[in-house]
Amino acid sequence: MSGVAFDARPLTEPADARAARAYARQMKAEGRAPASNAAGIVIAVIGALVVVFAFFTVGLGVVTALVRGGLGGAAALPAIAVIAFFGLIAFFVVRGIRGQAVRWMRLDRFARANGLTYVPKLDDPLLPGMIFHRGSSRASSDLLRGEQPRFVEFANYRYTTGSGKNRTTHRWGYVAVKLDVPLPHIILDAIGNNGLFGASNLPAVYDRDQRLSLEGDFDRHFALYCPQGYERDALYLFTPDIMARFIDNAAQLDVEIVDDWLFLYAKRDLSTLDPATWGWLFTVVAALLDKLAQWARWRDDRLAPPALDAVASGIPGAQPGPTPVLLPPPPGVAASGRRLKTGVPWVALIIFGVLGAGWLFTVLGGWTAILGR
Repeated sequence: MSGVAFDARPLTEPADARAARAYARQMKAEGRAPASNAAGIVIAVIGALVVVFAFFTVGLGVVTALVRGGLGGAAALPAIAVIAFFGLIAFFVVRGIRGQAVRWMRLDRFARANGLTYVPKLDDPLLPGMIFHRGSSRASSDLLRGEQPRFVEFANYRYTTGSGKNRTTHRWGYVAVKLDVPLPHIILDAIGNNGLFGASNLPAVYDRDQRLSLEGDFDRHFALYCPQGYERDALYLFTPDIMARFIDNAAQLDVEIVDDWLFLYAKRDLSTLDPATWGWLFTVVAALLDKLAQWARWRDDRLAPPALDAVASGIPGAQPGPTPVLLPPPPGVAASGRRLKTGVPWVALIIFGVLGAGWLFTVLGGWTAILGR
């Protein structure tokens, strides 16, 4: 991304289907895409069965009509309907397979044009953010990565929870930015994308005792959570100029700082074929990268080693005396600041409680009416 002008043309320029299929085969041969596509195999098998069934049904209808005295217009209608129905199914199956190849090619060309690299899919990414260790079938898709001036990854993410009828697929888009040093665990819960009654859309709820109010109108855009005892550190990191960058550029994104990573989250795909989305994301990242270097100087005083005697430590030029040498803390975060404490989703519990009470009142009222008769 560094020093490369934003170029969105590969996302929308015409793409030849034959070239896209050849490109997909090349990606698989180079190991940049899964060698086998289970979903594609299943679709192909279903498509073949559908075609066989269609021909069988049509053939049976024709034979039946001939035995009964010829193919009249009314007799031909069921056959035509079957052909049309299965023809549409075959059309959409082929279109879906070709569409994936075209998508891969466009995103890869877009990545190359903007100094990035493209990876179609990555199972169970090893990232420490709150969304990456939940449920099962965890996978990132359409990953675009940049290395300069620091590592940045744009991607979509899926994981599933529950089973059977209660199985739910959770969809996220994220931007991951590598930081210079580990920092305390900090959450910026965007106010603008919250749900009913202001409930957070994040997959985790954090103890409200960890919420920190910042100056200005920052609290109108974000709810900031930091570990107890790290309030001064959060104020050091979120200076007025950095707060302004988040408000102006990322007010619709949830933010998580954990270990030496910064994550931006959205409950929708961020890696898309939409030039406007990419223009916005590039603007957000550029605005933040310009300020993240300030955080490299932060150190956790809780990790400061004990003072050392200069002479006993063999430090060259040290003079005898009681004056100790104070060493700076090393990069890192003390255990108390590495993870926020989770809390109870009170809003959801209150809503379910009200609904449950209403249901119980309705049931009791019905039984009272019945017994009263």
